[in-house]
Amino acid sequence: MRYSVTVTDYRWPDPSVHLGHIAASADESGVDTLWVADHLLQADPHHGTGDPMLEACTTLGFLAARTKRVGLGTMVTAATFRPPAVTVKATTTLDVLSGGRAWFGIGAGHDESEARAMGLPFPATAERFERMEEIVRIALHMWSGEESPFEGRHYRLENPVSSPRPARRPPILIGGTGERKTLRMVAQYADACNFFDIPDGGRTIKHKLAVLARHCDDLGRNYAEIEKTVSTRLFPGETARAFADRCARFADLGIGHVVVLSPEPWTEQGVALVGAAGSR
Repeated sequence: MRYSVTVTDYRWPDPSVHLGHIAASADESGVDTLWVADHLLQADPHHGTGDPMLEACTTLGFLAARTKRVGLGTMVTAATFRPPAVTVKATTTLDVLSGGRAWFGIGAGHDESEARAMGLPFPATAERFERMEEIVRIALHMWSGEESPFEGRHYRLENPVSSPRPARRPPILIGGTGERKTLRMVAQYADACNFFDIPDGGRTIKHKLAVLARHCDDLGRNYAEIEKTVSTRLFPGETARAFADRCARFADLGIGHVVVLSPEPWTEQGVALVGAAGSR
């Protein structure tokens, strides 16, 4: 079982100091990946939109400079948030400067209120999914070294040069669990997917994994190639042993990677606890 940390809450007195400490703790404690939420406004339903939120790409660059081992990525970037080539270039840059540690986390986007508040595009659901698929195709096109024009329904790139090339092709994580579109795209394109820890005894995750397996069969994809991750919260006062024991049930479901959120701003001790759970 691999354990990662997602940073969503930036309510520290000095984010530049505290985030640096979090990065060092993650690097030293065996945490697999540091993820950051990609929003301009605070989107955690437990906090207000006026609470601090750092821009994701800049934050990942900061984290890259303060770590040597841990993976880095967004959980996840909305397809309509930036122009596709900018999204791909940002991930490529992160991968080059971090020595091959970038993830490409992408989703269709869901936060219409943020889009309205900040003047971001938010097309209809079907179009957002179409754009997400095209962004993934553009990423694969550029990372392959192919410089021929890309022609899609929504995007046209006349000369999509990707120089320098990434240190290695960043793994693609597609966020969302929609059965008809999202999980089919996971089966077709992704290296990883992400589920939510719903308190129903694992029934939802089992069902979603079965749907993903059927899509893989339909497309001729090896289901085992796809890394299955789940997002769950660390409870206040929970010990490393108790957390590891709680996460053991995910392994029984077929999940191999736990992505951990905190109800409060992360501390060095909290990140180290996640690393200790992983060592168990």
